[in-house]
Amino acid sequence: MSGKPVKGILLLAFGGADSIESVEPFVKNVLKGRIPTQELIDKARERYRLIGGKSPLLEITLAQGKAVTDILNADPEARYEYRAYVGMRYWHPYIAETVGKMKADGVDEAIAVIMSPFLSLVATGAYIEDLEAAVGVHGGPSVEMLGSWHMERPFRDLIAENIEKELSGIDRKDSLIIFSSHSLPAVAVEGDPYEMVVKQASEFVMEKIGKADFKVSFQSKGAGPRQWIGPDTEDIIKEAARRGKKRVIIVPIGFAADHVETLYDIDILFKSIAAETGVEFRRTPSLNTDPRFVSLLSSMLKKVAEKKQ
Repeated sequence: MSGKPVKGILLLAFGGADSIESVEPFVKNVLKGRIPTQELIDKARERYRLIGGKSPLLEITLAQGKAVTDILNADPEARYEYRAYVGMRYWHPYIAETVGKMKADGVDEAIAVIMSPFLSLVATGAYIEDLEAAVGVHGGPSVEMLGSWHMERPFRDLIAENIEKELSGIDRKDSLIIFSSHSLPAVAVEGDPYEMVVKQASEFVMEKIGKADFKVSFQSKGAGPRQWIGPDTEDIIKEAARRGKKRVIIVPIGFAADHVETLYDIDILFKSIAAETGVEFRRTPSLNTDPRFVSLLSSMLKKVAEKKQ
């Protein structure tokens, strides 16, 4: 113990099944009361089987939290002892469980980070609702939210540098850069800035890249008859082939860590679509524990913590 007052760093993420057996209850949690078909459950299980039987999201998010607090606690001028916690929306450890643990650990103040570059009422507002409800039940701690980081220059530069690595040594005219983010129901995003901020971030990255062809697309839409925002990433890959592009570079700009929607949807499904259409498939890495990303988060958290001193 350092003797300093403690400040919690709470990383909030979607969650993912931690075994094949937990896929069905996890899917039911995501559907929030709607009964999934057996076909949907079987498809989900197969996707998890193909990525190794479980989501790595919790392990990665825990590692992100440790990396951030290691940096913050290494500062000899730090006014706090920082402790990392992870809360998930749809699987263990649930946000409410983690808030209860923070309270039991004597953490009275915390800064919460939604692990998505894109914050909006529709995209991430439910995280705040769940957090506020959990804090109400447990009587604390006092939590301040970290703001959006999709327009931070270090984030832009990180994504741009990863793209430049894929473009190195090839003719840019032969490539299509595809910025892929999670789709949402069209009716839900009416009046919400989600699509705008996704396009804004992608264009911000392209300012750094310079002249190159790119498209913004959306992936992993849910089942059912509802219309989801697009264009679909799969369709853009096919469009690239029709346009005579030799390769596509998928940029998972909307995801802060690898999970089933990058490891299956991008690395397996989209890769197979590219192969079927005759274009080379490349993709930039997810943020995960990239030191540049960890440094950005640490810097933003430090500013929030020092602002209240």
